[in-house]
Amino acid sequence: MGINGTLTTMSVPDLLQFLAAGRKTGKLKFGRGKIVKDIYFENGLIIGAYTNDPKEYLGQVLIHYGKLDEAQLQAAMELQRKSGGRLGEILHSKGFLTKAEVMEILRIRTLDMIYDLFLWEEAHFEFFDGENFPADLIRIEVVPTNVIMEGIYRIDELARYRMLIPSDRAVLELVAGWTSTLSMGKEIRQILYFLEKKMSVAEICYNMHASSFHVYAQLYELVNKGIARVIGEAAATPQAAAPATILPDDTNELLWVARRELKEDNVDVALSVLQQVLEREPKNEDAQTLLTETEERFVKKVYDTDFSPQSIPTILVQPDTLTHEQISPQEGFVLSRINGVWDVESILSICPFREADSLRMMKTLLDKKIIGL
Repeated sequence: MGINGTLTTMSVPDLLQFLAAGRKTGKLKFGRGKIVKDIYFENGLIIGAYTNDPKEYLGQVLIHYGKLDEAQLQAAMELQRKSGGRLGEILHSKGFLTKAEVMEILRIRTLDMIYDLFLWEEAHFEFFDGENFPADLIRIEVVPTNVIMEGIYRIDELARYRMLIPSDRAVLELVAGWTSTLSMGKEIRQILYFLEKKMSVAEICYNMHASSFHVYAQLYELVNKGIARVIGEAAATPQAAAPATILPDDTNELLWVARRELKEDNVDVALSVLQQVLEREPKNEDAQTLLTETEERFVKKVYDTDFSPQSIPTILVQPDTLTHEQISPQEGFVLSRINGVWDVESILSICPFREADSLRMMKTLLDKKIIGL
């Protein structure tokens, strides 16, 4: 029996409990905006998960947990694209990780992907009863009850954190005299560095390759101890360039505009319109489906007309002279990974953004003559 709905009608804990009690086998799919996640069940047990969120890819998780640095990940990804194979197997063959460490981090990654769902406020879900599992699924075995308990704990904790840190756009600063009261580990020193740079919570998350829940927990402790304080919010991230004409307010009309622009090969415009639709309605399945096709065509067009995956970008200006009015925080992240040695594909392999988004930002930097090739 398949079921479907939204998180406003059935919560993640209730879904997991229902599938566990019924000893279900199949795939539970969640969709929100650009992000899709699947949880695989066998006889009521969770045996694996899938995500298309780059922040949750194996490489990003390995960096977050201190198993790799960005240079090591880039080297492994380079080998993968030349010779193929699974990233975990490559990391083991290179001597970066043991087999046991690979399996443990895959288990942690699967659980973190699922725990993140508990923090979603809205999404569409559907259960596909008896659906076959992917051939390359790395199997784990988790009792849903344990996941539910941890997930509910995270919901409560995040609500507590947000009493002091209201949103991902919050910007914090260090309070005078903090150094005399703090015993610093490597991760805390990293966070303090980002606070000195006046980064928002969201910026800290992707610079640390970490989940928002983890970063909120660290920042909450710093604020609670009087080491840091919230000083405001960063401006909303600029959207991709929109068409010059005034867009309609109706979602169906916006989707019609996106399809028309796509048909006329105005892929970048279609992508911008779809992003606006998903900003308004993250659960819109038509927009989610059309976005996949549009992103694929956008990526191909950029590589056909602007630069190739093997192009090596270089910085043409002093990064310290740039402001948030000139580049977005995400563009700043991409810019900071340009070193005159790594090619476009290598830089994208370590970015916690979707390929189309990373290429759009790189194209913007190129058009502004901030970088060259």
